[in-house]
Amino acid sequence: MSTKWEADNVTKKIFKSNILVAVVVLIFGIACVMAILYQHFGKQINTELEKEASYLAYGVEQNGVDYLNQIKEKDDRITYIAEDGTVLYDNQADASSMENHSDRKEIQEALKSGSGRAERDSKTLSQKTIYYALRLSDNTVLRVSSTQFSVWVLLMEMVPPMIGIAVVMLILAGLVSMHMANKIVEPINNVDLEHPEENQIYEEVGPLLSKIYKQNRQIRSQLEAARRNQEEFTIITENMQEGLLVIDSYTMILSGNSSAWKMFQMQKPKIGECVYSLNRGEEFRLMVEQVLRGEHGSVRLHLGGEVIQMIANPVTREQRVAGAVLLLINETEKVEREQLRREFSANVSHELMTPLTAVSGFAEIIRNGMVRQEDVQKFAGRIYDEAQRLIALIEDTIRVSQLDEGETPYDWEELDVCQVARDVCGRLKEIADEKNVHFYIDGDKTMLCSVRPILDEIIYNLCDNGIKYNKEDGTVSIHLRDLGEQVEIRVKDNGIGIPPEDQKRVFERFYRVDKSHSKEIGGTGLGLSIVKHGVSFLGGNLDLVSEIGKGSEITMTFPKERKTV
Repeated sequence: MSTKWEADNVTKKIFKSNILVAVVVLIFGIACVMAILYQHFGKQINTELEKEASYLAYGVEQNGVDYLNQIKEKDDRITYIAEDGTVLYDNQADASSMENHSDRKEIQEALKSGSGRAERDSKTLSQKTIYYALRLSDNTVLRVSSTQFSVWVLLMEMVPPMIGIAVVMLILAGLVSMHMANKIVEPINNVDLEHPEENQIYEEVGPLLSKIYKQNRQIRSQLEAARRNQEEFTIITENMQEGLLVIDSYTMILSGNSSAWKMFQMQKPKIGECVYSLNRGEEFRLMVEQVLRGEHGSVRLHLGGEVIQMIANPVTREQRVAGAVLLLINETEKVEREQLRREFSANVSHELMTPLTAVSGFAEIIRNGMVRQEDVQKFAGRIYDEAQRLIALIEDTIRVSQLDEGETPYDWEELDVCQVARDVCGRLKEIADEKNVHFYIDGDKTMLCSVRPILDEIIYNLCDNGIKYNKEDGTVSIHLRDLGEQVEIRVKDNGIGIPPEDQKRVFERFYRVDKSHSKEIGGTGLGLSIVKHGVSFLGGNLDLVSEIGKGSEITMTFPKERKTV
């Protein structure tokens, strides 16, 4: 049904085209004939006006205005004008009521050169009029004019026979066009494009059908290959952690994967939009401009708190840059590790240098005999204290590293958290008494599957900090709660508190809030870092609330059953 409709449609188009050509040619021919006749009649009028003006001028020269009054022929308009433009005679209007004609073009030309011509719409007759003026010997002007209406009358008389001829020609053209259109279209519409090699049609169309057959095979093969490549490309790029963007030379985004949209914090793909809509930073813009100049490059971007390394490579075609491929790699973790490694190395070096310098200094003084015999024991004690500080620092560093890597020689067991807290308070009682700090334990027997040394060290470090950073007659309280599937341990003191700007960093290795008093207070600076890594190793969560002058509260929640980290 559709094939029949298409055949009829093509036939109608050919028929309409032929008819249109016939109509155009016919109209053009008639127009040319009319134009030729119009010009011919126009020239004829001008010639007749010249002749008429000549013999009228002769009569006026001989007899004056009386000659004009004797003329009975009124077809053409005759006007006799004085040298100053005053109308002396007009055969179709009252001369005394007519305006001065000195500004008429044909009058001015006649006075200047002897004769003048003009064509215009007459204000009195409201028709297009041809004027011819002739200067007489006394500088008066005789003007003869004729309307072109007479030419159109002659032409209009020819229209009916021309229309009849045009209708006959159009009918014949329509019949011939319909027959030719059907003959031309019929074999072409019967062509089977799915199997063009099997068609028998015009010999001239044979090479075209052969090319169509070859192109059909090539297109099917290419489409299948493109579909497979697209599927493979999509599978690969969508499973990449790295972001991938492909742009053209006009900075329009041609392709991108979900990782790229996520890195730029886009809710939906931006295919077909300008790449600058993703990021308007100067570093990003300069790198895009550089790669579209054909230069490789890379830049580190900061997007939403993350560090993204963008590697840009140009795509060239026929020695011209056609676009670029942008590879985005999230290096936030790498940068943070590098920063932590540098800080850790610097802090360890500083913390180790202090006791080593003290030990070396005291030993050198004793070796050089600069210490009295009764003071040797005192200096030896100082050396012992610094050595113990050095040993504690190394042990804490090793402990943090073990917890960070998830390696520990201890076993998991069922523990009574309340008993562990009592043991810790017992070991710290002497230190607490020195600062007049009081311990309180709120809670009864609370069972938890944990690692005793790690849990003991967590509670010990928190209570030890609660004593060190407390005030005279202060308190350190341990609150235990059974939450069903979890156990909550909350250690609270009413000491000096932690400033808000330091609260996010107190769990970092070697970070101290008050560095000026760190030596007086003591410790290795790893206590809270051990707490953080120990809680993480045991599968718990950690939360800190602190206020300057009112103390700090650290809350830890642990699952009752062991969780593999």
